[in-house]
Amino acid sequence: MKINIETAVEQDYLQVKEGFNESLFTKLSPPFPPVKLLRFDGSKKGDVVTLELNFIFFKQKWTSLITEDHTDEKEFFFVDQGTALPFFLQEWRHKHRIIKNGKGSIIRDEITFKAKPGLLGIFLYPAMYLQFLYRNPIYKKCFKAKA
Repeated sequence: MKINIETAVEQDYLQVKEGFNESLFTKLSPPFPPVKLLRFDGSKKGDVVTLELNFIFFKQKWTSLITEDHTDEKEFFFVDQGTALPFFLQEWRHKHRIIKNGKGSIIRDEITFKAKPGLLGIFLYPAMYLQFLYRNPIYKKCFKAKA
């Protein structure tokens, strides 16, 4: 399954790149399930991020490896690939793109995932979509033009 969500923000893509840090990651965590950040190396190739999702009656760890990162005159991106996923996911790939857009930027989340069993994806899709849509106002607030 694929999810693509875009958010226009007011800051230049290189400023936004600098803001993609542990503090932002914590702000982006949705209210449910609560997320505890266990490890955050950053967004460069080889970095690792590990989370603990708390589903009240049980917890699940989620570890992703940053498999790619790139910066040029038009955009910055990095890719996190799931290496240890919650039981309901078989595959996870999330490309975080910050694309130059005039004086501002477009933050584009490009997510591809497979659920297990496969039919579960039909039910997971709306929840996943909303989890990432939740980020839009946070991105807009964090990356407002500086006066």
